[in-house]
Amino acid sequence: MISIYLKGDSWAHRTPAGIKLLSVALASLLLFQVASLWIFLPCLLAVVALYASLGREGLAQLKLLRGLTLFLAILLGLHWLSGTLMEGVAVVLRLVIMFLAANFVSVTTRLDDMLEAVRPLFLPLEWIGLSSRKPALGVALALRFAPHMMQVFSMLREAWQARTGSKTSWRLLAPFAVQSLRMSDNVAEALKARGGSEGLSGRAGNARSGSGFWR
Repeated sequence: MISIYLKGDSWAHRTPAGIKLLSVALASLLLFQVASLWIFLPCLLAVVALYASLGREGLAQLKLLRGLTLFLAILLGLHWLSGTLMEGVAVVLRLVIMFLAANFVSVTTRLDDMLEAVRPLFLPLEWIGLSSRKPALGVALALRFAPHMMQVFSMLREAWQARTGSKTSWRLLAPFAVQSLRMSDNVAEALKARGGSEGLSGRAGNARSGSGFWR
């Protein structure tokens, strides 16, 4: 139904999900401490090289940036009006790097592996009798489907441009909201069919991960 995970056996697919998530988190913290273009540009090239290591399908993932162009353009324009253009360029580069890095983790990590990697953060909830899997599943789904929603918005923009000649419009918000609600219903139905968050555990989740949705 929804295919985000890129099937493969590359080094990125073999790297444990916890290591990838931790690497992205640490890299994001470091990027917020710098504002030099001479650091951001090599980092951007490094992230693009990660996608290139996955082959043609990996490079095709860079098209997701189309969904961010309007937002990034507005952000850059605001900095230009305020007289801080170079600072705006640094902010845009930081966001692009972080977005691409997070998406790289999504396309090379199965949902059940991501769930198990995030779950330790919520284990203290079990001390008071609450489930650690439910919030972990929520985080894993957010990490998984955020890039997909950007892809949906990009497709809506392309359809709008083909029909009207205009690149974007506020009118896209309505169909985007409809698509978002439709996807949430599909996710809820799929979760219910698989027994909820407890139905995605361990080997059972791996056995079911052959479907396009959970990938």
